[in-house]
Parts: sequence; C-alpha cells; structure tokens
Amino acid sequence: MALIGYGRVSKQEQHLELQLDKLREKGCSKLFTDKISGAKFEREQLNAALAYLRQGDTLVVWKLDRLGRSLRHLIDTVMELQKRGIGFISLTENIDTTSPGGKLIFHFMGALAEFERDLIRERTMAGLEAARARGKKGGRKRKLNQQQIDLARRMYADKEHYTIKDILSSVRCSRSTLYDNLKLPKKNKPIEGKDLVVVEYLPEQKI
Repeated sequence: MALIGYGRVSKQEQHLELQLDKLREKGCSKLFTDKISGAKFEREQLNAALAYLRQGDTLVVWKLDRLGRSLRHLIDTVMELQKRGIGFISLTENIDTTSPGGKLIFHFMGALAEFERDLIRERTMAGLEAARARGKKGGRKRKLNQQQIDLARRMYADKEHYTIKDILSSVRCSRSTLYDNLKLPKKNKPIEGKDLVVVEYLPEQKI
C-alpha cells in the first residue's frame, strides 16, 4: 500500500518544485511528472502512473486540475481507480476518496458533470429547433454557427464519451463540414489511374 504522486505543469518554463515538495511531504514513495497542457489527450507519465498503481495504493496530486483534462475526465479517472481498489487524494482541496466523505464528494461531482453535459445538449437542440421554426432549413448545412462549433469542439475534446458520429448527429452537419470548421487533420488519397480524389478521414476514436 503505497502513496504514488503525480504532478503536471502546462509549459516547459513552469516549474514542478512546489508540487513535488508537497507530494514528498505527504509521503509519496514514487513520483510521475508531465510538462504538457491539461487539454492534451496523451500524457505519457500520467498513463505510466496509472499503470504502476496496484490495489491498495493511493494516487496523490497537489490540485484536482493537475489530473483531469475536464471535470468529466477527472470524475471518470477517479471512478476507474476506485474500481481497481485504488484511492485518490488531492492535497489542496483536502479530498481523500479512501474516506466516506471523499467518496460522497466525488459521487456528487459526477452527478453535476452529467447534469452539465445534458444541459449543453438540451440548449443546443433547443437553439436548432428555434432556428428551424424561424424558417431556417434543418439538415446538413455548409457552415456551422458558433454555438454548433463550440458544442462540437467540447464533444470532440471528450473522446471518452463521444465519437465523430455522435458529434455529427448533435450538430447536424456533414463530416467534411465538421472537419473544416474544427480544422481537424485529414488525408487526401488519390485513386490510381483516375482523376477523382477520395478524402480519407482519420479513424474515429473515443477520448
């Protein structure tokens, strides 16, 4: 049963010393650190820390925002740790999921995150219905409005819960329109012996 620390800063010029000092003071026997934006999906050392943890261990962070890319990601990560019999401690917020009070806090936060996601989708769909009621055509559109773009961007960032198909269904546009508006990468592959060019989109994935 060990305390394993994880620290992260967003930029190369920022320093980890404060976080590491606090984690050592707590008694962490091993530390993992990343220097990368919290919005980035791939965090090598966080993945290494999660793989290193064993049943009975506890993951310790200085602040909640050091662990999660979003509230939803934070909740899902902690819940997954609990399924594996691993505790979680955030020093600044004084949260400890090995205690009954800490578990209650995270269940409550999970309910709020789900409520927020449902509200976003409900408001977006209501806005689209209102636009159609004013005479605007529904269905696939060449361009997305800012509200649709914002929703699509949030859903795309939450790859653990939304696929590209989910986003297309929510904002009601074609795949090419979505990729153009979000400036997502795509590859052009010519068909040998023909002038036609087929656009090959990157594979769908969950984040």
